[in-house]
Amino acid sequence: MLRITLMVLRCLFHLPFRFYQICKLCDIEKYDAATRYAYLHKLVKTINRRGRIVIDCHGLENLPKESGYIMFPNHQGLFDSLAFLETHERPFVPVTKKEVKDVILLKQVFWLLQSEVIDREDIRQSMQVIVNMTRRVKNGENFLIFAEGTRSRKGNTLLEFKGGSFKSAMNAKCPIVPVALIDSFVPFDRKSLRKVTVQLHYLKPLYYEDYKDMKSTEIAELVSSRIQETINQFRSDSLQEV
Repeated sequence: MLRITLMVLRCLFHLPFRFYQICKLCDIEKYDAATRYAYLHKLVKTINRRGRIVIDCHGLENLPKESGYIMFPNHQGLFDSLAFLETHERPFVPVTKKEVKDVILLKQVFWLLQSEVIDREDIRQSMQVIVNMTRRVKNGENFLIFAEGTRSRKGNTLLEFKGGSFKSAMNAKCPIVPVALIDSFVPFDRKSLRKVTVQLHYLKPLYYEDYKDMKSTEIAELVSSRIQETINQFRSDSLQEV
């Protein structure tokens, strides 16, 4: 949490105004998704820079030309979403856990992005989130969901990807975009203020024709394997796992 403190202190002077602006943009009737996201996208770039974090982004050309896709990254830590908010140009909707939905500032950001909140212990509620995602993706929104369900706490080592996370994509018949995060655990899990580089690799998507005959568990295994292959290829040997 040392770096989070640094980021807060270096943004402290502007924090009240920024918080006011975010709250203002939460009026979804007045501000469209593109306007809301553009502000957050620009703000996160500044926050990351002041936190001495560099995002080494690859594969933006792999993102589908048309919106209406779901991104499935590995989940390494609290910083993951900030990497996407800096690098992903188009609005996207994150699927968030109920445990963080009422945290100050996060609550406003989630509302600004119109996030879907999931309770993994409530099967009925989880199914409703799948239905909502399917409908919204069909209507052209992009989503971000961590298929591991929780952060791995094992650095660049993946947990099992859950097949149920892919049900919305299967129902919507939309592109599935695997995304590899590398060293994203370092900024907030290491007690250091040294400049750090986080890698983010948008991989080639799976289109419906690629996975239509596969089970959700098979899709999960395929996406996971592609992400792990990328991590193995580009990870830094100088950083030890947590």
